[in-house]
Amino acid sequence: MKKRMKTSTEIASAAEIIGEERAIEYFAKAGFDAWDFSMFAMCRYDRANNSIFDNDHPLASDRYLAFARRLKKIGLDNGIVCNQSHAPFPVRCREIRSYLKRAIECTAEAGGDICVIHPDNNKGAEENAEMFSELLPFAKECGVRIATENMWNWDREKDCSRFAACATPKSFCEHIDIIGDPYFVACLDIGHAEMKGSDTSAAEMIRALGDRLCALHLHDNDKWHDSHQIPFSMDIDFDEIIRALADIGYDGYFTLEADQYLKRYTEETVFEGMKKMADAARRLADTYEDMC
Repeated sequence: MKKRMKTSTEIASAAEIIGEERAIEYFAKAGFDAWDFSMFAMCRYDRANNSIFDNDHPLASDRYLAFARRLKKIGLDNGIVCNQSHAPFPVRCREIRSYLKRAIECTAEAGGDICVIHPDNNKGAEENAEMFSELLPFAKECGVRIATENMWNWDREKDCSRFAACATPKSFCEHIDIIGDPYFVACLDIGHAEMKGSDTSAAEMIRALGDRLCALHLHDNDKWHDSHQIPFSMDIDFDEIIRALADIGYDGYFTLEADQYLKRYTEETVFEGMKKMADAARRLADTYEDMC
């Protein structure tokens, strides 16, 4: 009997419209198997000053663990689990770095297995390894794996993406292998790998990563910009990507990060959009099952 592949999605985009609690409830009703704990509200980034704003969100307060427990309960009451999370970024901001252990702790409290933490875009594998190695003992205590992600920078003159940490198969594998710990794995952002100027593809990245790959950020784009739209709405060839995932025997969740998609919806119509997201994720998972 074939294994049923499970689907998940980030909750930040829906939370902006209806709050985290209702977002989890609605995504469960829409048909997802799990939810991705987006923690960007933990510290709001002030890009102009490379610092953080004051913030009254529960994740930024001393109530953060109670909030994580509350979200876990809502998920379980509605039949879905937290499979992974996303820590705040950019990590080049020292104030944000101080919240990374909190993000790992919240992941564990919510029941998640993986916490996605960006590398510093402009540092190599050795320098980024210093940050991740500092976090790993705490992550292990919490029973949470850290996954890092392929990033991008933007070339204004060429109007396309340019190299950043983990942006190529070589760089991504180096970042994972230099640490060489089963608690440090890869989360491949499909859209980032398919941007113009990336000098790679999602399928190439998948095959290079092999069993290092334990998590996904799935979304669509125009093969140029980081659009974060719902799969099958733009130009990425998902059949090729699913075939590559089947080739390496990927056994993680199919997690959407189509966080720009729901911006067209209102509180009254958002469930319609969430259902379309769940259908797209299920289509990806079903295609994978059919190939295996």
